[in-house]
This record gives sequence, C-alpha cells and structure tokens, in this order.
Amino acid sequence: MYNGKKITAVVVTYNRLELVKKSIDCLRKQTIKLDNILIINNGSTDGTTEWLNSQSDIQVITQENVGGSGGFYTGIRTAHIANYDYIWCMDDDVFAQKNCLEQLLAHDSDTVGILCPTRIMNGEIVCGEVTSLNLTNPFKRLLGETIVAEKIDKEPFDIVGMAFEGPLIKKEVIDKIGYPQKEFFILFDDTEYSYRAVHAGYRVLYVPLAILDKHDFFKNTNKLSRFEEFKKNTWKLKYCLRNTTYICKKYGKNYIFRNFGSLRLYIRTFFVIIYNIIRYRNKGYTFNDLKTMFVMYKKGINGELGKM
Repeated sequence: MYNGKKITAVVVTYNRLELVKKSIDCLRKQTIKLDNILIINNGSTDGTTEWLNSQSDIQVITQENVGGSGGFYTGIRTAHIANYDYIWCMDDDVFAQKNCLEQLLAHDSDTVGILCPTRIMNGEIVCGEVTSLNLTNPFKRLLGETIVAEKIDKEPFDIVGMAFEGPLIKKEVIDKIGYPQKEFFILFDDTEYSYRAVHAGYRVLYVPLAILDKHDFFKNTNKLSRFEEFKKNTWKLKYCLRNTTYICKKYGKNYIFRNFGSLRLYIRTFFVIIYNIIRYRNKGYTFNDLKTMFVMYKKGINGELGKM
C-alpha cells in the first residue's frame, strides 16, 4: 500500500526469458513495495511460461500472442477490475531503477492522470515521447514535437504521446477513457491512449528523475543498409501506416486531415519503396510493396484494425 492505495505492475512479455527475469527482479526491489506484479505472457515458447509458473510472488496470465496492444489491454483490464489504484505498465526489456516508482509518485497530483519515466539506453535518453500532435496539417508529421534530451531538466513537464514503457496510470483515468485498443496489435496504441487521456482532461507528466534502463535491441550488428532494414521490418511498417492513418481519421480536426493526415508518411514511404525497387531489385523489393502500402492506408481510413 502507498498512502492507502494499491499499486500493481503490468509487464507484457514474449519469448524473452532472461529479460523478463531481470525486469521482475527490478520490480521486486523498488523502494516503494508493489502490492502485485502481473505478467501477461503472450504465448512464449522459450521456457518463459514454465519459469513464470514457478514463481510464487507474481500473478501470471498466459494467452496467445496478441501483440503488445493486446497484452496491455489484458493487463490493464485485469488490474482495473481488481481495483488497483495505480497500474504501472512496461515491456519486458526495461528495468526500473530502485527509486523509479518512488520518483513517479512524488510528482502525482489531482490534475495528473499518467506519470511517465525517463528511459535510458546506452547512457542516453530515449526520446520517443512527444509534447504535441499535429492534427491539422496533413503535410507535416503526426507526431509534432518529440522531446529533446539536451532540453530535459530535472523538473517534470507535460507530454501528449507516451510509450508503454513505464507509465503509471491512475484508476480514475481508466474509469473515464477505458482500455487501450487491443486491435492495434503493435505500434501507436500507447500514443493513442495517452492522447485520449489528455483529450479527457488529464495531464500526462514526464518525470525526468524516474529512470528505466532499456535493453538495446537496436544495434545494427549486420550493418544492413537503411533500405535493407526497411525491407526487413516491412511487417512493422504495415502496422505503422495503418495505425497512424486510423489516429488521423479519429482525431483529425478537419476533413482534409481526417482523410489525408498520413500523407507525408505515405509519400515518404512511396519514394523509399520506389528507390528500393530500382536499386535493390535483387533484395526482393517489388511493386507489391506499393500495393500493400495503399491497402494499409485504406484499412486505417475504414477502421479495419486487428492482427494481420
């Protein structure tokens, strides 16, 4: 208990046994003791299920792999039904420093709905959070201003777009805005959820002194070119295109933005694919990639979500 209020962590994991072990160990060592640790196991096949089931001090829900979005939907819904006052969400590849939760709670107030920590990777701040969304000009990127590491001081500040890597969400927010959209599967479910909270009148507060260490999955060990990396992650790009289009359609403030808000992203993607087709024909780029891109756009406009 913290001031008479219950706190649970919600960790979503998939086939990262050693990482989820470390993540749970960090949660166990918090200076403010958690009332519960809830692990959402998205159908892991690497021994994670067996190890989780051998732990006596955590709650485990094992389900099919429904992506990060489906994992956080299950976790937040389960914790909300159990009447936890604070729900601390994160992936399995972030490790909370001992006083991370304490630092988040130190900056809570009646106007704040979600408190977000700073993520550190290789000694540098991961700058994925945004302070504004562009909902009027389709020729500019949807994510307006991204936080800049050099400008971050010790004082907390408001953001509108967060990552599901450490946000501490208050029950009253969930009471009002509901659960994350599980149909996103991956990508932008966190941005949509935090903006929904802001739209409902809550502050989303970034707390610089609350620290999560993040595992580095982004080292380009094979030294792939930018375009080879693009092709390698085409499956993620599909979700990116569809989900951002959906957000533009849902929250856009005029007809043009609601229907063409992802235009800049699509134009950029179009030319990258054309470049790939011309220069890297032997790498598997085809005009079907263009067809796929416009299919994703149509799905986003029509609200056709779900796992693909």
